[in-house]
Amino acid sequence: MPINEALFAAMKAASYIKPNAGKSYKLQRVAEELIAKQAPANPKCRVEDAFAPMADGYAVPLRVFTPLVAYGAPLPEALEESSASGTPVASAISAILPAVLPKVLPKIPIKESTSSGNADGISGNANTELPSVTPRGTILFFHGGGWTTGGINLYTQACAHMAVRLQRRVISVEYRLAPEYRFPIAVEDCYEVARQLFAGELPISGVGGSVDVDHPQSAAPTAPAGGGDISATIPAPDPDSIVLFGDSAGGNLAAAVSLMARDRGEFMPRTQMLLYPVVGNDYNPETSPFESVRANGTDYILTAQDMADYIDMYRSSVADLTNPYFAPLTAHDLSNQPRTLVLSAEYCPLRDEDEAYARRLQLVNDNVSCYRIHDGIHGYLLNTSAVGLVATTYRIIEHFLDDTPLEPAPGTGTTANAPEGGDAWQDVLGTD
Repeated sequence: MPINEALFAAMKAASYIKPNAGKSYKLQRVAEELIAKQAPANPKCRVEDAFAPMADGYAVPLRVFTPLVAYGAPLPEALEESSASGTPVASAISAILPAVLPKVLPKIPIKESTSSGNADGISGNANTELPSVTPRGTILFFHGGGWTTGGINLYTQACAHMAVRLQRRVISVEYRLAPEYRFPIAVEDCYEVARQLFAGELPISGVGGSVDVDHPQSAAPTAPAGGGDISATIPAPDPDSIVLFGDSAGGNLAAAVSLMARDRGEFMPRTQMLLYPVVGNDYNPETSPFESVRANGTDYILTAQDMADYIDMYRSSVADLTNPYFAPLTAHDLSNQPRTLVLSAEYCPLRDEDEAYARRLQLVNDNVSCYRIHDGIHGYLLNTSAVGLVATTYRIIEHFLDDTPLEPAPGTGTTANAPEGGDAWQDVLGTD
């Protein structure tokens, strides 16, 4: 589907202005934290901070989102959300900020973050009575960012919206980032959090407190920042109600955790959802087997060079490139995997590898669905201009999780209702 010409021109310009990921990831982190501080709280969701201890003494920060009202239910006027948008700040903007950040940083007004400053996730009158809801399950979420950026602060708005929209508790994981912590640290962090969740061992610390969680790039702490009692635990949910979910590098981690779980036998996820996941290992346009690396690898914010940089920053050795926990598409055996939803984006360099992974899963599992989001670019989950794409994505997720009807709809995403129209999604595997 042709993308809107004005939008394409803007994305192309941004793609050429911004420095490559390998040169800008530190500034990217600063930009993302700056953006996260501007995000309004979602009063429809309770937000709590927690920590999961690792075997090496590190405590992985978590953020837990619990929906307070049914999706679509109104709040008292005093508690209405301060933003009309249900999605967070634009990833496209954050992607180009490192190029100009040193010049504009002193001029940007900073306000204190309110994303997790109240146990009820409510701004203003915390005594206002809200309708109670029972979450339908738990989503364990792994954020994107090429294993080097992103974090629970940047994704707070997205996860709050996710919790309310899907009526599930969301646990967002702040795994350790590369290149300071290379493979397999991130996937081991995510695996251990998942293991503790399935076993009912996930400890809660500082619940309801306002904990300023920075990127964990310094020496690993031996206790949660700010202290706190870690004796309480999140009770073990019904395993059938737990969903592993990740976008981009987070999708890679979700897929890798599922493979690890099968191989180690300590627990087994029943459901996973992968949003434009990284599952391959070759982003050289001359050698990649996937045409989307060449067709979408220069002009759509995330470039093929960015992906090559992320791979180099994440891997510990060349041998990692063929490790299925690093690049799930290289796995020789994809049997006994969870029920899986793969969502690819039309203008993403990862599109073809995502769909290839879904097809390979389908060969040995009868529980795989894959949809291509038309007009989608990589990272749209964090893009306020992509409201239509996000809405389409959640309609598909609701169909996958809750068996709600999924009817074809005109594409409304980044093309802003462009006259060429077309369906908003394509069933790649023809499973519906």
